Amino acid sequence: MKRPVRLAVAGFGLIGREHAARIRACAEAELAAVVEPDPNAQERAAELGVPVFERLEACLRARAAEAVILATPTDLHAEQALACLEAGVPVLVEKPLAHDLPAARRVVEAAARTKVPVLVGHHRRHSPWIRAAKELLDAGVLGRILLVDALTWLAKPDDYFAPLWRRRKGGGPVLTNLVHVVDDLRNLVGEIEEVAAFASNAHRRFETEDTAVALLRFAGGALGTISVSDAVAAPWSWEHGAGENPWFPRAGEPCYRLGGTRASLALPGLVLWRHCEDGHWMSPFELVRRTVREDDPLALELRHFCRVVRGEEPPVLDAEGGFRTLSATLAVLRSAERGAPVRPEAP
Repeated sequence: MKRPVRLAVAGFGLIGREHAARIRACAEAELAAVVEPDPNAQERAAELGVPVFERLEACLRARAAEAVILATPTDLHAEQALACLEAGVPVLVEKPLAHDLPAARRVVEAAARTKVPVLVGHHRRHSPWIRAAKELLDAGVLGRILLVDALTWLAKPDDYFAPLWRRRKGGGPVLTNLVHVVDDLRNLVGEIEEVAAFASNAHRRFETEDTAVALLRFAGGALGTISVSDAVAAPWSWEHGAGENPWFPRAGEPCYRLGGTRASLALPGLVLWRHCEDGHWMSPFELVRRTVREDDPLALELRHFCRVVRGEEPPVLDAEGGFRTLSATLAVLRSAERGAPVRPEAP
């Protein structure tokens, strides 16, 4: 058994506590410290029996941990990631990489200069459903992908919007929820070259959107549609379909559909549809349901991060990849604002 990697968790809110719980349950990792400025959260963190620092800089100066998981507010991600990189400390940055592209670009440049690993926390990269789908695509089972359709339809309660930032520009479902979908599609289909989108705040009338739709053009020629709303009561979201997050009831409905020249695939669930006679449209359909060994993507991400820290694996999504996902997601908002197609910026 290798020595556990000593990790600090910065930010002891909802997702920070989830990371801490998984570290304590993982034989490959050890919780070495928590960084949290809020006194109430500090008291809760102190119950874990590890040092609690008010500021990340103090934790880094004390060399309290070998690596850091940043679960802090998005507008702190770039500044804190840069502090880790300059200290030579590998970092897992919760999605998105930064609050805007200039900040994200600084992280990309610092990672390239320092050669210190950055893993961006798009945890669905580790989902058994996504990994199995990628294997099918890479093996050519679907043929050439031509069409993609992805839904994220959720109904968030009123108390979710108590924090002011969730009602302000940038706090809506595009950067909170759709960013996961964009990364999934980049992972499965390829780079997104152009985005044309609409957004609306017609339901809540907040400064930020509650609903958005977009058309995507991928580098390989595929076209896609994506839609998101946090005001729609529906089962068509990854959270409700995959059953990977215990906070959400499992509906089991697919929310992604990928159409290829040989077959089409619905996710999650890995339902494969194809014609029996070489794709002839009048021949009967063959329906194949693939199965996976389900596992917790956050726990799988943690084990991967430990191997990254040890130098055993490269990050499955590094700073440049995180920049590309953020850029394509922000292109949805920019296109909606301009009323015209937008090409995502490159790192």
